[in-house]
Formats: sequence, C-alpha cells, structure tokens
Amino acid sequence: MQINTLKARKLKTKKRVGRGGTNGTYSGKGMKGQKSRSGYSRRSTWEGGRTTLIAATKKNKGFKSRNAKNQVVSLDMLEKKFKDGDTVDLTSLIETKIIKKVSAPVKILSVGKLTKKLTVKDVLVSATAKEKITKAGGEVK
Repeated sequence: MQINTLKARKLKTKKRVGRGGTNGTYSGKGMKGQKSRSGYSRRSTWEGGRTTLIAATKKNKGFKSRNAKNQVVSLDMLEKKFKDGDTVDLTSLIETKIIKKVSAPVKILSVGKLTKKLTVKDVLVSATAKEKITKAGGEVK
C-alpha cells in the first residue's frame, strides 16, 4: 500500500438541530401543541386558565397622584414661631420645626391672624394668605 493509493473516507455530516425547515428537528419547541406553533404568544398575566391575581384583587376607584402633597403651614404657626421682620423660607421653617422635610412642597394657608411683618420667600402661598401678609405689612416674593 502506497500513499498515492489511499482514499479519504467520507465523514457523515452531523445533523444540525433546531434550525427550522427540513434540516432540523423541532427547532427547540418540543413536539406538538399550541406553544410549538408559529405566532404563539401569551399574556404575561396568564395563569393557566384560572382566575388571575389581577382579576381576583379588589378594584379601588379613584386614582393616587404621584406628586407629593403640600406641607400645610398656617398663619397661626407663623405668628407663634417667628418674630417681627423675619424672613420665612424653607430653611427657617425647618429650623423652627414647623416642617419636617425639604423634598415636599410647602404652602402657607390663611388659617388664623397675622400681625407681624414677615417676608415670605420660595414658598407657595394661597391668595387669601398673601392678602393677610401684605395687610400686616409683610411681603411675598
């Protein structure tokens, strides 16, 4: 036997599975059934035919806002905690412990009377509270 007389053996090609069409088997979808068919999709809330968790839970009416509620400050509080001629802003309200957090907006409402001259800065003020502050000799910026 000589090298020039040797013949190369043909190797059988490996079957490529899961490629779709005729050259593969089930394309990774198992055998028969709805889930093996093309175009199959299922809701994320599907629970095999039983009543879903969403359908079983109580339906509450109304809606809840994502925006933070205003921290309410009355004119009575300002009358008690501040002196004549002071400025009312977020830092002074926190120092006097009228409000707790800076993240939520602050609004001054016209509950009570105000006799001191106060300057209000960077705080929401109702229209009637603004009138009372300006009547007392203060100003709103």
